[in-house]
Amino acid sequence: MSDNGDARNSGSGPLAGAEPSFRRRAVSKFLRNRVAVAGLIILLLIVSSSILSILAGAPDSAEIDLDRSLEPPSLRHPFGTDAFGRDLLIRVLQGGRVSLSVGFAARTISLVLGLLFGTLAGFYGGKVDSILMRLADITFSFPTLLLLIAIMAVASPGLISLFTALGVVGWAALARLVRAQVLSVRQREYVQAARAAGASDLKIITRYILPQCISPVIVVYTLGLGMTVMAESSLSFLGLGVQPPVPSWGRMISGGIAFMRTAPWLTLFPGLVLTLTISSLNLVGDGLRDALDPSIVRGFKGLGRMKL
Repeated sequence: MSDNGDARNSGSGPLAGAEPSFRRRAVSKFLRNRVAVAGLIILLLIVSSSILSILAGAPDSAEIDLDRSLEPPSLRHPFGTDAFGRDLLIRVLQGGRVSLSVGFAARTISLVLGLLFGTLAGFYGGKVDSILMRLADITFSFPTLLLLIAIMAVASPGLISLFTALGVVGWAALARLVRAQVLSVRQREYVQAARAAGASDLKIITRYILPQCISPVIVVYTLGLGMTVMAESSLSFLGLGVQPPVPSWGRMISGGIAFMRTAPWLTLFPGLVLTLTISSLNLVGDGLRDALDPSIVRGFKGLGRMKL
């Protein structure tokens, strides 16, 4: 009876009571990591600026004005203007809003699929595990960018098709991580006690198993976010992602190549912001990896980054 009582009162397992102190230690350790904090500050600046561009991007800020075509950077236009006389700073910020939104949406789809398939594979094992992991192996066998190009060449172009394709391609790494965590947790005493007490599979998974997977999943999610943004920009650069007139960093870099000699700022500034965004996401991910549970996450540090 004591085991059953412990299972019912243990929350998410034996470490439930220690969760607040664990979170405090993790936050404190992250804040002591100056590189990770710098990455977080840069990321917040880019995200907040992209969101505020909704207000700053008044119609007259992005309207076509051929008289101001290809103006170099100035006080009025800090990033210069594009071939249509539009303010490039506003376009870069609006492109950031699109690229980041696609990245977060795609990574969230990968997270949902990875949690679902990884949990099913690890919890039930047998044929379910074999089928799902072979499917993950097939996904890993193709270069990510090549697989995305094939999908987008068949699908109709658009934001929904883009983040859906990115999300479907990116689930395998998260599924492998979650499966490994579930295999580790499902044999613990408090899980066996819950099963003996008559708890359903759904209750065991959601209350006792998944909470123990949170830390490594957060890390891999964040590490993969930067490469998802990079993959979106690559597809847009190739003309298979975001379509005009919607701005995207990849599309802006592609459009500026024709003006590299006369107006290099058309590719310089979108490329610089894209580089800063991806670098800051990777720095934050590395900081989270070190702050949460490096002993668990270290073996999976490469799984968060797509293979382009």
